[in-house]
Amino acid sequence: MIHPPASATAEPVLSLRAVAKHFVLHLRGSTVLPVLEGVDLDVAAGEVVVLDGPSGQGKSTLLKLIYGNYRPSAGEIWVRPDPTRSPLELGRATPREVLELRRNTIGYVSQFLRVIPRVSALDVVTEPLIEDRLDQPGATAAGALPDDGNEESDRAVAREAAREEARRWLARLGIPSRLWDLPPATFSGGEQQRVNLARSLIKPRPLLLMDEPTASLDAGNTATVIEIIREARARGAAIVGIFHDDAVAHAVATRRVPMARFHAAPVPLPGSAREVMPA
Repeated sequence: MIHPPASATAEPVLSLRAVAKHFVLHLRGSTVLPVLEGVDLDVAAGEVVVLDGPSGQGKSTLLKLIYGNYRPSAGEIWVRPDPTRSPLELGRATPREVLELRRNTIGYVSQFLRVIPRVSALDVVTEPLIEDRLDQPGATAAGALPDDGNEESDRAVAREAAREEARRWLARLGIPSRLWDLPPATFSGGEQQRVNLARSLIKPRPLLLMDEPTASLDAGNTATVIEIIREARARGAAIVGIFHDDAVAHAVATRRVPMARFHAAPVPLPGSAREVMPA
């Protein structure tokens, strides 16, 4: 088990207070399905918090709450975009503010790549950097270009710098160069997951959510992902992850949180002795 660095005692990047999530099954007589209750959790820069527990205890639901896919049924989720800014409470954030957090603050590695037809793997991975660098003409991986008065030229240089960075990520994650110009829909499950990792990790963000990032990967690529997670932690990212491979969890965790403490009790169906268990 890795011990948290000193930076982990600083103001948290992520804070959850009394967070609960219940789902309403409208096709089952508006039955309430409780999943999480009383989630209190702080995650600081330089921490890797692993959510422990078997399937059905709300681990993926918690990540989706933090990412803003779900709104909490109760409680508050605070995210600090950077050390100089006040935290933002997700439950009261506007859609524009949530999108801004996703773009610049919260990275999310899911188990699945949303494949875009006819878009190459290189373009899929490049997109997060292109969004930034074309909004700020002249910005490259090495910094700002001289202002030569030729905005189109600057944008072309920024675009190529982003593509070169994407090539480095694809190569590091073992995607053969012969596949870079092909759409990931044609790839194997493991190859798609590596493209997904490259796309999600190419842009450093203060908060990183990881849902089974090593699923479908062989031992060599799993070792690479462990190395990437350690590098993200070293640069100060706050990381919350789900790892069913206990060896991976042990290799990266600074802290492990048992989800059983937040698991909501099932409730009986109306007019029935049966219980509804969280999915």
